[in-house]
Amino acid sequence: MHDIWSPWHGCQKISEGCLHCYMYYLDKIHGNKDGSIIYQTKNGKYPIAKNRDGSYKIKSGEQIRVCMSSDFFLKEADPWREESWQMMRIRQDVIFFLLTKRAERIRECLPSDWQDGYENVFLNVTCENQTRADERIPILLSIPAKHKGIMCAPLIGPISILPYLKTNEIEQVIVGGENYDGARPCHFKWVQSLQKECVKYNVKFCFIETGTNFVKDNKTYFLKDKDIQSKMAYKSNLNFEGKKIHFKLYDVFQNELKEEELYHPFFWKKCETCGSKLICNGCSKCGKCKTNPFNDLQRY
Repeated sequence: MHDIWSPWHGCQKISEGCLHCYMYYLDKIHGNKDGSIIYQTKNGKYPIAKNRDGSYKIKSGEQIRVCMSSDFFLKEADPWREESWQMMRIRQDVIFFLLTKRAERIRECLPSDWQDGYENVFLNVTCENQTRADERIPILLSIPAKHKGIMCAPLIGPISILPYLKTNEIEQVIVGGENYDGARPCHFKWVQSLQKECVKYNVKFCFIETGTNFVKDNKTYFLKDKDIQSKMAYKSNLNFEGKKIHFKLYDVFQNELKEEELYHPFFWKKCETCGSKLICNGCSKCGKCKTNPFNDLQRY
């Protein structure tokens, strides 16, 4: 996917949410690989990769998800992380979405020039249940950062985050059920409760997928198709725009970029019913889709 940057791959399981890790599962079915083996990839400089015409492959204003097959604050990645921070310094016109279960390591891993945060870095922690929420979110709130968010995925228990939303520092909450190998149930009432709390504080809320094992109105639904999971999440009508998240992005001359100078996502018509559309980077128009979606594109 064009919106994912993986400077390293592999991870060590550290909490309940890791039990049925999707990365371990996918590595196994794609060649019987061991997901616990951590290694540096060849994509470390992807943010500054260019097209033949000299333009950056990643456009100004795009949001790039970092280390989705690992953890950005993984101890084993300490020797490689500075190069990644340097990429973020160079591309001050791109938003970098960082997600971690290792909140306790964030502060010691920040770059020397971090101060109160980079304008283009969105710092997020994963919270799969109340225990992890109460462990990780206070640490996140103690870190100086321009943008902070929470991902409750896989959601494997009820969570309340009201005390943390009251600080007005959390800008976005993403929720999703568990998939693949041994998916545990995700209850709709848990998702509804989190959404109500976000609406109360006008915080963006995105229910991206139900997960394989979804419980609603005391009935259990097994949804193996992720497209169906996403569509069901969308049909729940829980996604909430909330207050706009404003990222100050800059060109190479340190001029703040205007809205009309930034990338605007392209979506297919079928994307209208996708649970992730609210936070999606859109279609890269790479031309690889077998169904030739370009006859069906819409721009929003």
